[in-house]
Amino acid sequence: MLIATFNVNGITSRLPALLQWLEEKQPDVACLQELKAPQQKFPERR
Repeated sequence: MLIATFNVNGITSRLPALLQWLEEKQPDVACLQELKAPQQKFPERR
């Protein structure tokens, strides 16, 4: 099992980097830390 963390800091501008990281690492569990985006601007898959 692979558990990984990623400190995003600005997910709205770094979303492509996050998606690439997830594709490359394919963790079983990914813990994301985001300090700069307000909740209403955090991207959600629907």
